[in-house]
Amino acid sequence: MASGSTIMDPICLVRNQNNQLTVNPRALKILEQISQPVVVVAIAGLYRTGKSYLMNRLAGQNHGFRLGSTVRSETKGIWMWCVPHPSKENHTLVLLDTEGLGDVEKGNSKNDSWIFALAVLLSSTFIYNSMSTINHQALEQLHYVTELTELIRTKSSPSSDGEEDSAKFVSFFPDFIWTVRDFMLELELDEYPITEDEYLENALKLIPGKDPQIQNSNMPRECIRKFFPKRKCFVFDRPTNDRKLLLRIEELSDKQLDVNFRKQSKDFCSYIFTHAKPKTLREGITVNGGGLGTLVEAYVDAINSGGVPCLENAVITLAERENSAAVQKAADHYSEQMTQRLNLPTDTLQELLEVHAACEKEAIAIFMERSFKDDKLMFQKQLVANQVLQSFLQSQGGVEEAILQADQALTDGDKAMAAECAKKEAAEREQELLREKQNEEEQKMEAQERSFIENLAQLQEKTDSERENLLREQEMMLEHKLKMQKELLTEGFKKDAEEVNKDIDQLKQCIEATEKSFNISDVLDMASVTLIAVLPGAYKVVGVGLKFLSDRMKEAEKP
Repeated sequence: MASGSTIMDPICLVRNQNNQLTVNPRALKILEQISQPVVVVAIAGLYRTGKSYLMNRLAGQNHGFRLGSTVRSETKGIWMWCVPHPSKENHTLVLLDTEGLGDVEKGNSKNDSWIFALAVLLSSTFIYNSMSTINHQALEQLHYVTELTELIRTKSSPSSDGEEDSAKFVSFFPDFIWTVRDFMLELELDEYPITEDEYLENALKLIPGKDPQIQNSNMPRECIRKFFPKRKCFVFDRPTNDRKLLLRIEELSDKQLDVNFRKQSKDFCSYIFTHAKPKTLREGITVNGGGLGTLVEAYVDAINSGGVPCLENAVITLAERENSAAVQKAADHYSEQMTQRLNLPTDTLQELLEVHAACEKEAIAIFMERSFKDDKLMFQKQLVANQVLQSFLQSQGGVEEAILQADQALTDGDKAMAAECAKKEAAEREQELLREKQNEEEQKMEAQERSFIENLAQLQEKTDSERENLLREQEMMLEHKLKMQKELLTEGFKKDAEEVNKDIDQLKQCIEATEKSFNISDVLDMASVTLIAVLPGAYKVVGVGLKFLSDRMKEAEKP
């Protein structure tokens, strides 16, 4: 499973014993082997509401996550099931089944809140499962969503722009799906048929009034609307009306299930397979299996230390892990390609440097594709010019000496010639050797220059890509805020809509600042100073590199 995924049994990812959360090392080893992007679907809800059965259907199995036929909750902690994605090639579907909320035997509601928060933080699609109907009681039971503002932080320190921390949740929170089980009502509103999504949105409308009880009732509605811009609803009939069959539902074939439930389940699974996105962090950072394991450890460690899971800290930890791996992967590719393409020993420096330039370009591209948040170029520096070249030469033993063997032979020959030939001839030969030496140094300088320019060129492309990702994220947040404002105005909450207007103005300023702050010449100036430190003797290439990239940018901006 080094580059993909395989079918496996569910395994406990986060243990919950005596109200203490611990990460299962065996589960982390499984995730470490998944280098593909992961589509993470988590489910949460009150205990004994059929969450595990629904997740088993997503895995295409009746058995898997443990079901229970008694009032005792079967699932403890968070269980994980990794399966090949049924429709997204080279992706792994990671199903997370969480411990039932509200278990009377637990006696610690804070523990429930952490389970809920972890499910939200780890997933790309979050399912909330409930019974019968979405009514006032069902929304009150979803009070966990209102507690997220106290349980999650986006930054390790308070925001300098004064923006409320929870306002940024929308930029990395998962898509939200509410599944309603054993639904017995007609999907109608004012005697007109409505869709499941319209049913959910109508249930989330704010209730007018300033009474504290009404305001408390509105809190879950406000948080769902505020934090989860993409919402979906599915309702399910009872799987069967035969109580005895219901007690052993995992043994039933599809033919024994209610026809409506079969169709509803099929539609639900099809939607998940088609629309559930790979897990990403802010600014479009895609998470693979190993990255998901890093996030789990970071969040659980924060909880156990008495702190609050912080996205910024988790991203930094993940970046260090991924960037180190990116350097290693790029360096391995470089060495492998150099060995394959270079006929050793070679007696020409030019041949070595040409192969080096081609292999280095590929290695940089591999690093750029996988790395992120290398703001100070700490990891990219390890790939520049002489470092990878010298490491390769050292690994090849006497190759460096072999490359210069011809020059050495000429030097030895010159000594013999000097003893036998006239001073004039010896002087001419000495000049020829000096010219050859100078030519060799110029070749090395040109190679360093090409390396420097290639690093800056690929850095420019990555910077442009990161800016586009950030702008898309900010524009998505702006679109969501505008939609929220429109809904509030439609529902008669003018004052609340005016409060949202402040967020809208601030986001517009952020978008404008993002467009201006990503001045590539500034980025390249900083990169030049950083990268030049590992290119001894190549100081002159700074101006050449910047001019080259400046010309490229001007060409790209032409209509």
